[in-house]
Amino acid sequence: MARAENKQLAGPTARLVADVARKLRVRKGWTQEQLGKEIGFTGSAVSAMETGAQPASDAMLVQLERVLGDGMDIFEQARTYVRLEKYPAQFKDYALLEQKAVGLHLYATLVVHGLFQTEEYARALIGGGYPPLPEQRVEELVEARLARRALFEREPVALIEVVLEESVLRRTIGGHEVMRGQMRHLAECARRRNVTLQVLPLEAGLGGEHAGDNGGMTLVETSEHDHLVYLEIQFESLLIKDPAKVSTYAQRYAKIRAQALGPRESLGLIEQLAGEQR
Repeated sequence: MARAENKQLAGPTARLVADVARKLRVRKGWTQEQLGKEIGFTGSAVSAMETGAQPASDAMLVQLERVLGDGMDIFEQARTYVRLEKYPAQFKDYALLEQKAVGLHLYATLVVHGLFQTEEYARALIGGGYPPLPEQRVEELVEARLARRALFEREPVALIEVVLEESVLRRTIGGHEVMRGQMRHLAECARRRNVTLQVLPLEAGLGGEHAGDNGGMTLVETSEHDHLVYLEIQFESLLIKDPAKVSTYAQRYAKIRAQALGPRESLGLIEQLAGEQR
């Protein structure tokens, strides 16, 4: 039933990849089993890809490019768009902006920001959401979320600032082992030269002033140096382009950042919390 439903939901890029892969396979005179052997997948996995029952994974696209691409970069170029089709509808427009951004300023209030999540943390978070998702869909979303990490290695490099509420670090998602791995990953990210990570301590609002009490936000500087704000809550999203509104959000973010611990203190807290996860 799930596979029949997937065939109906398969996006245009996934369908195009399936058609091109099938035609190139037939041109070589290979069966699905033979192609599977060449790319390190089962024949049934190739069949599922060609029928749209299971869109090609990022790993499969890499191997299809190696075996069938013939230097045309067909499957390589498809990777970005197949990944986009796997994202939730409310996230797709922002995902393109994130991939090409030259600067990101992030404020996360409930969970670790998606760019900084480990595989185990992401799987526990996505798999534990409501309404429950089929396991296959969970894995698709986890793969798509992890693929966003390419931004850290992209050239030209993107400059990324993130402020995490301390409560985010203390909220156990997936168990203590998962959280220990997540804390260690955050510490590694914090040491990157293009990343500034700060923690907004629980005591930030003790004086009656808490600039972040209206929720999380993402400020984006595009490759054309336009400035935008992206907001997301309860599976709904909003992309703000009005310069006056963007300016207000930027000022609010600056205040939040000023109330946060410095990068060195934040890293120390994260390392401390990693040690406490037993």
